[in-house]
Amino acid sequence: MNKHHLKLICAILIFASGANMFAQNTQLIVRADDMGAFHAVNVACIEGYQQGIETAVEVMVVTPWFPEAVKMLRKNPGLDVGLHLTITSEWDNIKWRPLTHCPSLIDQNGYFYPMMTLNPAYPGQAITENKWSLSEIEQEFRAQIELGLKNIPQISHISGHMFSTGFDPEVVKLVKRLAEEYNLPAMDRVDATEQYNFTFVSYDGPKKTSAEKEASFIRMLEKLETGKSYMFLDHPAYDNDEMQTVGHIGYEDVAVDRQGVTDLLTSEKVKQAIKEQNIKLITYNELTKSLPRSTPKSEKLNEKGVTSFLDAVKKNGMDLHSLMIVRNGKVVAEQWLGDHAANKPHVMFSVSKTFTATAIGFAAAEGKLKVTDKVISFFPDKLPAQVNDNLKALEIRHLLMMSSGHDVEPGAAIRNSPDTDWVEMFLAAPFEHQPGTHYVYNSFATYMLSAIIQKVTGEKLLDYLYPRLFRPLGIVGAIWEESPQGINIGGWGLYVKTEDMAKLGLFIMQKGNWNGEQLLPESWFNEATRAHIESLPAGTRKEDLKIKPKDSDWLQGYGYQMWRSRHNSFRADGKDGQFILVLPEKNTVIAITANIGDMQAELNLVWKYILPALK
Repeated sequence: MNKHHLKLICAILIFASGANMFAQNTQLIVRADDMGAFHAVNVACIEGYQQGIETAVEVMVVTPWFPEAVKMLRKNPGLDVGLHLTITSEWDNIKWRPLTHCPSLIDQNGYFYPMMTLNPAYPGQAITENKWSLSEIEQEFRAQIELGLKNIPQISHISGHMFSTGFDPEVVKLVKRLAEEYNLPAMDRVDATEQYNFTFVSYDGPKKTSAEKEASFIRMLEKLETGKSYMFLDHPAYDNDEMQTVGHIGYEDVAVDRQGVTDLLTSEKVKQAIKEQNIKLITYNELTKSLPRSTPKSEKLNEKGVTSFLDAVKKNGMDLHSLMIVRNGKVVAEQWLGDHAANKPHVMFSVSKTFTATAIGFAAAEGKLKVTDKVISFFPDKLPAQVNDNLKALEIRHLLMMSSGHDVEPGAAIRNSPDTDWVEMFLAAPFEHQPGTHYVYNSFATYMLSAIIQKVTGEKLLDYLYPRLFRPLGIVGAIWEESPQGINIGGWGLYVKTEDMAKLGLFIMQKGNWNGEQLLPESWFNEATRAHIESLPAGTRKEDLKIKPKDSDWLQGYGYQMWRSRHNSFRADGKDGQFILVLPEKNTVIAITANIGDMQAELNLVWKYILPALK
């Protein structure tokens, strides 16, 4: 092996060693608590994420500044959000109440008790000193979870304010049940550290001042063990007029203390120490819902084939952004190039379409629609004055298989009239062919699918997918652009991470099964992945076609917003080289992001080098 290939293996491709991809790294979650309690806390939490080392934030929905927190978190979808379940209100000058009627949890003024356990300064005002009701805790926790998810769909886990989720064995059992029901891992349960294999850590030394916090935190970092996972939490805020009014007996220096936390989270010395210690900052979602990792050797992948692919990509001047290979359900190769990274969402372009089609599958499974439903039935108020027979015959399945009946996609006209209703313009365009008989690649047909989802569910496509697909799979921080009418575009405009792409590919290859649970019927995937109609490269007419099917991955047929590919595979693909390539016979999913105009050349390299490497 020459030096060039050795360097390529070390610097370009990451092969996992053992079952844990991070076996050579120390992993650390840095968590900020109590967002929603105060304006100063909200701003400090966002600063700790944008300018510092913070990777997760816990938000309380019963607090007065929760609406502001919602707005901030929606603008920062990459921040891992935990729902901080709350049944106490400890401060003297500001209080909060429950969302539900729970008299066993409140004081004579209707506020939550200030303390969880006995505090001599507040006699009789602790939850555990009173006869609390488990059923009332459940109804309150449920209400807080529902309100949190309604407003912040990227919530990935739950935790407990002042140990509300772990102060009693019966409460622990309750929270575990709720965690499973809502697909939200409970991270402050007493057994969570064992289940997810991490350790709580804190300051190693004094922490009264900012300087002491910084020094003690760095000492703690130096003692972390390689290959293990840790979690650190504290409470950022500012030393300002607002926070100077906050406190309770025994904790009066809140403003100064919490300014020190903000200083710590944004400290350049701390950032440098993390870099020097080779510590990888991760989120709860990565800890609890990442795909398992394995080695190429264990899963029978020849490393040389992958390095040869990367070498060829470089030699051909292709701008590859990321590569992830999943075999037998485990990540065996992954890499991000340039300024792209595992935690950065990437534009999907038309890969978005496959996510949209999956939403249609869920809606069909829930009885909200049938793929044979007539499209005009959903939009009686948006129809043209004259509805011809072809438009009357248009069904959802025709939108899915790119055979709406248009001779040319109406996209140009719609894009040139941004103030006009996109659904009205789509339906007003000429329907010159009988639906189901004429293939035309049509991104606005996918927009119509998104509009139908919003019509029948009352939710935007992205919000509809969160509890059904994204949360179970551990996809958080997704962004989806909207039309002027406030509808997720569907056909494009989605941003997710490379591993999210791989997860969708694996979900499809497993025909809707995820961790032993059938989230979507197999029958949907049998239909979605088969060829329903002869396909053509986008923008190409059949009479102008010069390439033969054996040489093109765009001439293998089209399913439900997925392309059939050569080698008995199928794929989601998007402009400039975005791919989720599924090879069922090899039990393999390949996710790629790029800026490569010649997408056939890109796939040709996959077939030439990676396919033979799958033994």
